[in-house]
Amino acid sequence: MTRPIFQVDAFTDTPFHGNPAAVVVLTSEQPAAAEFLAEENWPVETRWMQQLGGEMNLSETAFVLGQGNRYQLRWFTPAVEVDLCGHATLASAHILGKHGFADDSKPIEFYTRSGLLTTEVSDGLIEMDFPAEPAADCDPEPELLRALGIEKPVNAGRNRFDWLVEVEDETALATLSPNFPELAKIKTRGIIVTCRSSSPGYDFSSRFFGPAAGIDEDPVTGSAHCCLAPYWSERLGRESLTAYQASQRGGHVRTRVVGDRVKLAGPAITVFQ
Repeated sequence: MTRPIFQVDAFTDTPFHGNPAAVVVLTSEQPAAAEFLAEENWPVETRWMQQLGGEMNLSETAFVLGQGNRYQLRWFTPAVEVDLCGHATLASAHILGKHGFADDSKPIEFYTRSGLLTTEVSDGLIEMDFPAEPAADCDPEPELLRALGIEKPVNAGRNRFDWLVEVEDETALATLSPNFPELAKIKTRGIIVTCRSSSPGYDFSSRFFGPAAGIDEDPVTGSAHCCLAPYWSERLGRESLTAYQASQRGGHVRTRVVGDRVKLAGPAITVFQ
């Protein structure tokens, strides 16, 4: 059976920038149920989805199942299935709206392992409603700092997914050169390194490393901003912030903290199908 597959650059409006994600649209005769489906109720096997994630070899491959404006959504790195992914959710909403699967003048609902996620178009950007994932302050493991090449961080903490490490400035952030085999031994999904931004138009910058999940450095990590947004909102005293992820490709994320939710917004562009 032939299934449509798309590649999208998320958190950018320019091809070959931002974070690429693959999106596979699985046909369904009805909208998704308001709960996450058990694996046996998917029309394709988890093993096949993981194999395709490896074949695409992008930081995420998303699979959407449903019709109208209600979908099941799963995300796969080349190595593992993950519980939350921002840029591939953005890419999925972009494909569903721009390619006629959904009505993007209304919210699109996604049922996932992390609960209900919604997206809607706002000011020409796709805005996602995600759970906030604040980090609790704690002392970083010495092995983590050695693998990152950081002697003394400004601050550190972690949430259920990732470590968060703040460094002094953008120079310290840009010159990081982690030891990825050693970093992969740290028991965590990924490591967020961040600093306050001195660049015009941005409030904070970050990089994201996830070698344990098969991604040495992720270009633009939406889910990391579920942690970064509350972290910097508290320190800067503002709910709405603009972020830059300082990878080689680079990308821009608009964040807004609303109670225990984080609104993440950005553009996306289809590269091919």
